[in-house]
Amino acid sequence: MTQGFRPLAPLAAQAADKKKGEDIVLLDVHRLSPVSDYMLLVSVTSPAHLKAIEGEIESAMEAAGVPLLHRDGSDSALWRVLDYGGLLVHLMDPEAREFYALEKLYHDAARRHWEPEPVKKRAKSRASA
Repeated sequence: MTQGFRPLAPLAAQAADKKKGEDIVLLDVHRLSPVSDYMLLVSVTSPAHLKAIEGEIESAMEAAGVPLLHRDGSDSALWRVLDYGGLLVHLMDPEAREFYALEKLYHDAARRHWEPEPVKKRAKSRASA
């Protein structure tokens, strides 16, 4: 499963970045977790921000053909977990993220590099030319 989610996990990170997710960390946990291969941690600034990032990630993963298997925390404004099988996405308020300290729990996990989606240049309008 690791190979299958290797290109997909960065897509979720890019989607979170697109909606201004903060402190985005992608961990390769396949050797440490029997549940998932990758874990994405994203800090959110408000309940509305959480919903926006959640929606963007769902859209990106759906477009890539990856179904959401389970969602946890739908009633919480502080933490949401999206389970895609080989990828677990944690969207967390900074205080909850610090309290649960998943990065410390998975301190042996390799951090995976991901690139923000390139910003497309807007075409110059004739008025500014």
